[in-house]
Amino acid sequence: MKWLSQNYPQVVELLLTHLALSVPAIVASFLVAVPLGWLAQHGRGLRGPVLVGVGLLYAIPSLPLFIIVPVLIGTPLRSATTMVVVLTVYGVAVLVRSAADAFAAVPATTLDAAAAVGHTRWSSFWRVELPLAGPVLLAGVRVVTVSTVSLVSVGAVIGIQSLGTLFTDGFQRGIRFEVLTGLVLIVALAVLLDGVVVATGRLLMPWTRGGAGRSGGRGRGGVAAADIAAADDARVVEAPQLANAGQHEEAPR
Repeated sequence: MKWLSQNYPQVVELLLTHLALSVPAIVASFLVAVPLGWLAQHGRGLRGPVLVGVGLLYAIPSLPLFIIVPVLIGTPLRSATTMVVVLTVYGVAVLVRSAADAFAAVPATTLDAAAAVGHTRWSSFWRVELPLAGPVLLAGVRVVTVSTVSLVSVGAVIGIQSLGTLFTDGFQRGIRFEVLTGLVLIVALAVLLDGVVVATGRLLMPWTRGGAGRSGGRGRGGVAAADIAAADDARVVEAPQLANAGQHEEAPR
């Protein structure tokens, strides 16, 4: 405790730095992985190559990637940009498969119904596919969030400041409490960001509250998806009925 009281400002600074490296990488991973996952699912013959490609990215060891990225994009080795790009690569590699599976879980009949009632491909993506794929995407983002917070500490090996610095410095100086402090704060930060992701998901997808993630898809998220599909199907059935009704009204008596 004496060490923590003496180094409290440094610990807080490293915590904020760790957070500043994690959040942009998580957001960038989502923004890149969702279109790739959609393309892998809907592109003819692209699912296999896309998933294999991102799998190979994840197989690259982190330390060599810290050398490759600066060479490719021209950033300094120990810069925050290099760290964020490396974390984004790993985040995309994890999340693309989840995104592809999320879009694959959307019933084809629902997409056909959306097209029948006049949705364009873009409108169908935003108003039908993305909401229905949301619960699975949320689960993938949670995995990426925790793994990203953990991977940030690897950058301390090459001199990028983060909570991982407490590991390297603590081991070199033989201060166990410093290492323990870094470990506890990384776990706490991962739990905190995971809670933020869950809260954001509940805010954006209110139909999943209290039911998403239950086995068998019996939660409110599954009911909402079924309701949307049923509503779209009903609109498809109503369209010809309304047209026939209009023809009968216009016919001479």
